[in-house]
Amino acid sequence: MPNARAVHFTRRGLLAAGGAIGLGAALAACGDDDSGSEGTSEETTAAKSGPWSFKDDRGTTVKLDEVPTKIVAFVGVAAALYDYGIDIKGVFGPTKTKDGKADVQAGDMDVSKLTVFGNVWDQFNVEAYAAFGPQALLTTTFDSAGTLWYVPEASKDKIAKLAPSVAISVYDRQLTTSLTRMWELADSLGADLTAAKVTDAKKRFEEASERLRKAAKARPEIRVLAGSAAESVFYVSGTNLSVDLEYFKALGVNFVEPSASVLKASGGWYESLSWENVDKYPADIIVMDDRTATIQPADITEATWKKLPAVKAGQVISRSPEPILSYDKCVAMVENLAKAIETAKKVG
Repeated sequence: MPNARAVHFTRRGLLAAGGAIGLGAALAACGDDDSGSEGTSEETTAAKSGPWSFKDDRGTTVKLDEVPTKIVAFVGVAAALYDYGIDIKGVFGPTKTKDGKADVQAGDMDVSKLTVFGNVWDQFNVEAYAAFGPQALLTTTFDSAGTLWYVPEASKDKIAKLAPSVAISVYDRQLTTSLTRMWELADSLGADLTAAKVTDAKKRFEEASERLRKAAKARPEIRVLAGSAAESVFYVSGTNLSVDLEYFKALGVNFVEPSASVLKASGGWYESLSWENVDKYPADIIVMDDRTATIQPADITEATWKKLPAVKAGQVISRSPEPILSYDKCVAMVENLAKAIETAKKVG
């Protein structure tokens, strides 16, 4: 495991979401090399037929003679579409943990049945991808330039020649906007958005959001810190670029906010603290990055962490800086924050 501070990040590597820019890239590089093709190459299930067109968040319109069925997607995008009944077989990005289980970003998909073209940052098996015969590549983008998330810089041109790409933005907008865009993408691919499972999830998300709004309004004194842990660095997220934090802030949640001048060094995403200074900001609740490339709260051994009032009070919950953009998957994270604010003791 390299020292996160010592890793040299390219501009591409500095696009990781959620207040730990490059952290996922740096730590994922420590993971197993799982860039080969595996699983099946069955076609995606799609209900529609005929010409297909979709304008993505880069302003690019992709047009095909038919609704694509041989789709390859970033794992989180595939997981979101799976919740809408679109079964994608080819993925890239954090799909399996070292023990072969589903990564948190794989959602409800059966990862044993997926063809994985690259399981960690900067790995993508272009040859296997070409053999798969993709009709479209779907991913997200975390910057204003429309950089395709988890598509390696070194092989992006080769990848681009094999199939058109579609990008849903999760940059500097609220969660609901990205959820709507994924909904529209699913619709274009043939999802039944009138299915009870889908409409119920949307209703539950709206109810959870209202619960969070009420909790934040009732307890404005509760301060929430969004953090992410690495071996020698603790990252405190700013709220102005991440879709989940922007949304929660709009609902009234009182976040710890590093100054703009401090955030500037990371392009606006986060402030880096040494573990000795992890107590810089008083907080009543800490929401921690749940990605497998980060150190999880139960595994943090730093004494300064254990002394934090929120930690001692058991007021630490998980956060998904790269949320799976289906209403079903976003319900829990909204509900969890609402419950935490409702029940938190004022300790920070």
